[in-house]
Amino acid sequence: MRPTGDTPAAADPADTTDAAGLGRLLHAGPFHLALRAALAARGLPLHRVQHRLAARGIKLGVTSLSYWQQGARRPRHRESLRAVSALEEILELPRGSLLRLLAEPAPPPGPARPAARPYRALVSVGAVVEGLVAAMELPADGGLHSVGHHERVRIGPDGELRTRESQQIVRAHRDGVDRYLAVHHGDPGCDAARVAVTAYENCRTGRVRCHQEAGVVVAELLFDARLRRGDTYVFGYGVEDGTGARSTEYVRGFSYAGGQYMLQVRFDEAALPVRCHRFARASPQAPRRGLADLTPSGGHRAVHLVEQAVRPGILGIAWDWG
Repeated sequence: MRPTGDTPAAADPADTTDAAGLGRLLHAGPFHLALRAALAARGLPLHRVQHRLAARGIKLGVTSLSYWQQGARRPRHRESLRAVSALEEILELPRGSLLRLLAEPAPPPGPARPAARPYRALVSVGAVVEGLVAAMELPADGGLHSVGHHERVRIGPDGELRTRESQQIVRAHRDGVDRYLAVHHGDPGCDAARVAVTAYENCRTGRVRCHQEAGVVVAELLFDARLRRGDTYVFGYGVEDGTGARSTEYVRGFSYAGGQYMLQVRFDEAALPVRCHRFARASPQAPRRGLADLTPSGGHRAVHLVEQAVRPGILGIAWDWG
């Protein structure tokens, strides 16, 4: 099993707001929340906004629009300000209402955004994951980093990965974050269309996208609250698979440093490995390092690892069937 983790995602531009709420944001700001509310009120997806800007001779990428509405970037240059002026017309807003918010000082910085690694540095199918995320019109940096993560994996009687359950504590490093992207990369033969993602605690399942050939599933987990910078949030979810070939390892990729991680792998009585060990690696192609043998506990047929402060890269448990 080869999933990647620490995959936070920012709020979806399809979120709705009422007219009164939009009016308050246009009056008081900040810019990114006013823009997001206007997009939601008009029901325009970002690719359609991009096309309308292009019709006015303004070239602006969907990624830039997404960053603007999430507060990850702020329009500053002349062409960007021209695009904002056009957005006021496209979104049927009072003239100058968005530009006025840009003339005000930007909000004070919140908790520092940790240095992050891209998907391609964490998982062999990183390009596939990035494509699925881009198709959902979400920025790669969703504004969250992990504070703590406990994960339990169950291996079935044929040696296949059956389920994994995660409970996470995350902290927002910008305003407006209200979801997390769970990424599942199955073992060879995984039928991505049959993989099920279930929300357990303080979240609900949103959009789910899969890439059948790569065995990749990306699922939104929608929070019950919209976070502000510095807020922490606890949520839990599970993944049911059981469609891939016999599994020989479980790994998790970490985009950010910091936070505790606990991984437990439990084996079925009908499929017990002869050896288990933990390992780390800097990238999918890098050699394994930090090898340490793990002994299954008592009659529970389980091994585990605990990392008090993870570093960017890959951490996992591997086993031999003999």
